[in-house]
Amino acid sequence: GSSLLTGPEGLMAKERENLKRLKCLRRYRQRYGVEALLHRQLRERRVLATDGAAQQAHTTRSSQRCLAFVDDVRCSNQSLPLTRHCLTHICQDTNQTLFKPCQGSEEVPCNKPVPVSLSEEPCCPLHLRLPPQMYVPEQVLAVPQELGAAPTDLYLSAAELQPTESLPLEFSD
Repeated sequence: GSSLLTGPEGLMAKERENLKRLKCLRRYRQRYGVEALLHRQLRERRVLATDGAAQQAHTTRSSQRCLAFVDDVRCSNQSLPLTRHCLTHICQDTNQTLFKPCQGSEEVPCNKPVPVSLSEEPCCPLHLRLPPQMYVPEQVLAVPQELGAAPTDLYLSAAELQPTESLPLEFSD
């Protein structure tokens, strides 16, 4: 800032005051000496800790596979967060309480894991029992022929619906 304001005419009082303020603002809240050294070390430790934790969490997460075995072959699906089983085999975990196997129907048994909800017997969408229909459509009454044919002279056409002179213009629509 000071190199821009030098010249043959010199600095005016207001410009000198503005320059002093600018220099003060550049130094405002800067750390010096021991405080600056400690702050830089703390920042470096934080970066190392967060990078190391993020990298470790990433490698741990990507390597976690389901622990279930199907026909003596380990499942290759990734496990659910904070568990050791995938969504297909989560019911094999005896400690979990969020999923239950679907009971299915009498004809077709089903063991798909279903999230436990407010219902006592959770079911997958295939075996969900719908409540009985509450709306029953009314029977349409048969209209006799003589009532069905209404005279057409009772209805007015759009051309006959003109505003009357007794109503103000804003009420004519």
